[in-house]
Amino acid sequence: MEFTFVSGNLGLDFVGTVAARRERRVDLLAEPADLARWTVAAGLLDAAPPVPAGALAAGVGLREAIHRLATAAVAGAPLAAADREVLNRAAAPAPPAVRLDADGLARTGDLTAALAAVARSAADLLGGPDAARVRECAAPLCTRLFVDASRKGERRWCDMRRCGNRAKAAAFRERRR
Repeated sequence: MEFTFVSGNLGLDFVGTVAARRERRVDLLAEPADLARWTVAAGLLDAAPPVPAGALAAGVGLREAIHRLATAAVAGAPLAAADREVLNRAAAPAPPAVRLDADGLARTGDLTAALAAVARSAADLLGGPDAARVRECAAPLCTRLFVDASRKGERRWCDMRRCGNRAKAAAFRERRR
């Protein structure tokens, strides 16, 4: 399974590295190399960084803290202090360095810098006015969180090409019966 970036926020896309949380949970960050690949796929770094011992567990811990914070925001519940601490600690280091070379944009840094960018993105979202626009996909098996940037604020699916299309096709089949 490949990484997808449809959530409208880097932190929520990181949370999306777990598919179908309620049913048949699929963790896309099973190995340290997966985490390194995600940083490149997300456009944070140009080259996969080394993943030191324990860094995968720290990355997964950050991901789960962001998930709990975002689902609390969806429910209108208070944000847990322990999860805020995990997020704030991860956001503290400098993010990846960005520079314009003769060949174009270059992004460099280590895994800590990449995770700092993820944590900062999640903090900006959850601490700002768009926290009220965080939604969970309405598709039965999908548990992806996304920012509803639609004009009316009534978006139901994380991605129209996947979950939205499946739901509409199923509704069409049901009507035809």
